[in-house]
Amino acid sequence: MKTLGLNGDMAVAYAMKQINPDVVAGYPITPQTIAIEKFSEYVADGEVDTEFVATESEHSAMSACIGASAAGGRVITSTASAGLAFMWEMLYVASGTRLPIVMNVMNRALSSPLNIHCDHSDSMGARDSGWIQIHGENVQEAYDNIIQAVKIAELTRLPSMPCFDGFIVSHAVERFNALEDEEVRNFIGKYEPKRTLLDFKNPITMGPVDLTDYYMEHKKQQHEAMKNALNIVKSVGKEFEKLSGRTYDTFESYKLDDAEIAIIVLGSTAGTVREAINKTRSKGIKIGLLKLRLFRPFPRQDIINALKKAKVIAVMDRSDSFGCFGGPLFSEVRNVLYNNSTAEIVNYIYGLGGRDVTIHNIETVFNDCVEISKKREVKEYVTYLGVR
Repeated sequence: MKTLGLNGDMAVAYAMKQINPDVVAGYPITPQTIAIEKFSEYVADGEVDTEFVATESEHSAMSACIGASAAGGRVITSTASAGLAFMWEMLYVASGTRLPIVMNVMNRALSSPLNIHCDHSDSMGARDSGWIQIHGENVQEAYDNIIQAVKIAELTRLPSMPCFDGFIVSHAVERFNALEDEEVRNFIGKYEPKRTLLDFKNPITMGPVDLTDYYMEHKKQQHEAMKNALNIVKSVGKEFEKLSGRTYDTFESYKLDDAEIAIIVLGSTAGTVREAINKTRSKGIKIGLLKLRLFRPFPRQDIINALKKAKVIAVMDRSDSFGCFGGPLFSEVRNVLYNNSTAEIVNYIYGLGGRDVTIHNIETVFNDCVEISKKREVKEYVTYLGVR
């Protein structure tokens, strides 16, 4: 174990160097460019054996990843925002052909208007594309999640998308504890695909036309694979804890055990929420945090169990779902708690396009929840936090 000081992108590139994948195909887009750029230096300096492919677009990057993975390679890439949107078609090809590609997403807003800063609209738009989604809070988690994502993807035979907040984490230098190279490679093991296009003794067809006769059956197989992935994520997290001493599950809680008011967040905002909780707890108000780590597959039962005591639940969404009743995370939480909780559940859309989220903003959420708890009356179920 060694302590390093790097930004999130550089930490991911360092983890990729330790993983030493067979192929990395990428295209630059802010705020993920630093990760692929730095990894290309490792390739040029001969520190990895990776075949690096600089493509002409993100659509081509994912296409190259699909080809390399189908051929039996361990494959990693990285993207953000419009880059993820540009490879939309190929996301479904990757998951539908059950290819264990790992793709870091440094979350960034989508145009228009043009904005290069953080929100979760990119990965939330891909939430039904059949990719496992794991969210990290800080540089340490960005580093740890990609290593776990490799193993999770290969055990589930599903592509995996570790996400973290653009600029807030991708460009912020933090101290983190890195594993030794040999520890990483022993943890992920040697990749041994079950079937590949280059296995000439056992020829296969991959991604054929699949019309009305079998398409539904194959989609149901994907559904079952995603359900089974839940336990695999948990078991890989426990194995990683034994190696690193750092705990990973489907979510992380903070002062949630006795909380009557719970707040749910993804990503870097969790740190701000913890500070606000500490201030509010000193006033005798029982507030706790559920920081969701695993968004796909959605950990339904874990959330139900964790929020049994809550009387009011505030779900924080760093993206919107236009025309829907609340943001994507709110819809998921409200759905799983239907008939499983008597709590009032409210939604806060916040931080779009990288807008700062302060302790004062979070305290406003807490104050609203306290009033709801007292009056058992909700004036607004969906609130835009800090909008002018």
